Amino acid sequence: MFRASVVTPMLATFRLLILAALASLSLTAHAQLSIEIVGAGASRYPVVIPIFENESQLPRGVTDVVRADLERSGLFSLVSIGPQALPESAVPDLAGIRSRGADAVLTGSFVPQGDGRYQVRFRLFDTQKQVELGAMALPMAPAQNRAVGHRIADFVYEKLTGQPGYFSTRIAYVVKSGSSYELQVADADGMNAATALRSREPIISPAWSPDGQRLAYVSFEQKKPIVYVHTLATGQRRVVANFKGSNSAPAWSPDGSQLAVVLTKDGLSQLYALNADGSGVRRLASSSGIDTEPAWAADGNIYFTSDRGGSPQIYRVSAGGGTAQRVTFDGGYNVTPRPSPDGRQLAFITRNNGRFQVAVLDIASKQTTILTDSARDESPSFAPNGRMILYATESGGRGVLSAVSSDGRVKQRLTVQAADVREPAWGPQVR
Repeated sequence: MFRASVVTPMLATFRLLILAALASLSLTAHAQLSIEIVGAGASRYPVVIPIFENESQLPRGVTDVVRADLERSGLFSLVSIGPQALPESAVPDLAGIRSRGADAVLTGSFVPQGDGRYQVRFRLFDTQKQVELGAMALPMAPAQNRAVGHRIADFVYEKLTGQPGYFSTRIAYVVKSGSSYELQVADADGMNAATALRSREPIISPAWSPDGQRLAYVSFEQKKPIVYVHTLATGQRRVVANFKGSNSAPAWSPDGSQLAVVLTKDGLSQLYALNADGSGVRRLASSSGIDTEPAWAADGNIYFTSDRGGSPQIYRVSAGGGTAQRVTFDGGYNVTPRPSPDGRQLAFITRNNGRFQVAVLDIASKQTTILTDSARDESPSFAPNGRMILYATESGGRGVLSAVSSDGRVKQRLTVQAADVREPAWGPQVR
């Protein structure tokens, strides 16, 4: 499975790209992903998320989105105290809510601003300590109910867990239906799915720019693998790597100014870096083996897969070049490295008793933990807060997307009806 080609060791044909569909993006609407919770945290935080004051006047709900986001995370359980709204202008009966088994309550109001616009005001309270945890106000234009709901869910998540939320982020993936490949983008909850690129030829290896505005990917539309950078708002594309042989596996630098790519222009599959406009090509590392699947970490190091030692393992090299260091030592097959946003963990695919599964390596302790129990996992991708890992696997003979928490306790499955979905990429948190 590990070979010199544009496909990664665990990538059979194509890569799936999801990006949030905003009104300004040059995208085509498409079928939504559906998300199923297949495992939740052992201990979940009980919260009350009632309807907000004046919310019944809106054509579409907002607190429904908040509740769905929090429940889908696997970290929260919802406690109902009835259908009444709790306005943010008053402190609720915290002791009474506590007696119903809730540790926190969110209150809120929609204040009309004219022209169909609202200001959404909300407050979060700790019912145990009887204190306010925070308050916020957001503007809401028509049709922004889902975006505002995700922002509120991010607020609650961060206040109660101490980690940034990821509900306002976007994901990318490739859908194969019949002989057609579609590079699609969607909100992190699978809604607002849209097509950025459609082709009769495979589309693989999508990668988000740090600003969330561009996607780098490989397309075979010219009958050979070429690396493109695609601006989502306009649909404009630029060829950044079209050398002799294979051009594959783009990975952005943390500042978005460069890409690491895999080229075979000089023979074997080797790592190179180039500017985001395709200029300034330079070699990053050299070996007599196959080097592929680069991933740029926040500290400037580049992780990659290589068989230079006789079996596919993960190595690390400075972005400035130099001698590569081996990172994985457990098992005879470890590929597709993806560093967490904080650099403390490395997600990858390991072969365990003939099964290809998602694992994480603690960089400091060098301890490896296998997170999944499936058999054909590929393409792990961290959420921006490092809490969840999106990946592709197979179910019922077709490709599906799944997600697992970095501790393995929370599991989700994302599917598109009657289609094969592969190679996810989780986009950055952009405010």
